[in-house]
Amino acid sequence: MNKKITIAIDGFSSTGKSTLAKQLANNLGYVYVDTGAMYRAVTFFAMQNGYINVESFDKQTLINSLPNIKLQFKFNADLGFAEMYLNDVNVETEIRTIEVSNFVSKVAEVSEVRAKLVEQQKEMGKDKGIVMDGRDIGTVVFPDAELKIFMTASATTRAQRRYDELVAKGDKVTFEEVLKNVEERDYIDTHREDSPLVMAEDAIEIDNSHLNREEQFALVLDLVDDMTKTL
Repeated sequence: MNKKITIAIDGFSSTGKSTLAKQLANNLGYVYVDTGAMYRAVTFFAMQNGYINVESFDKQTLINSLPNIKLQFKFNADLGFAEMYLNDVNVETEIRTIEVSNFVSKVAEVSEVRAKLVEQQKEMGKDKGIVMDGRDIGTVVFPDAELKIFMTASATTRAQRRYDELVAKGDKVTFEEVLKNVEERDYIDTHREDSPLVMAEDAIEIDNSHLNREEQFALVLDLVDDMTKTL
């Protein structure tokens, strides 16, 4: 039997990191952790409590409130994946809105928020057999991961994917609004002082601008097979 490994998937927003990670976890029998959902849940908490809005961001009050934030993933057998719970309430739907997307990169900039979540993420992956996606998984959370993937695609391609996804859910958004959000998140993610989005030196870059989900999955599954055979 092949030895279990840690798979770290990083990359820009709306590159399909979570979709790929779920596919791999299901196929390999690994644990899947969506770190983006964790940052989104903290952002939703901040929005609920009035700590962040279009005019202001009360970072210190959010930092002081971190001990009151309980995050859990609970597996939903009907859906086939784990959903995000914030203080014992299912917020999986609420955290996927464009409103949360507009603030999540700003919340993720806060060092104290990152420290809290990275600590939890490291604990989740201590036994390997895990697929984790985010912005700093291969560089900060699991720098020793056996397989690191860095996903990218053009901003226009990513915005179109995100727009189609939101419209399919019934959200009232414009393509221009989504594209602006993608570009702003790219800038914040790559320019923040604490753990900016960068490709790890030993990561394998995949530009999926012209790949469908099946092609991408087959490509990465081959990489996993090659890696586990050498261990």
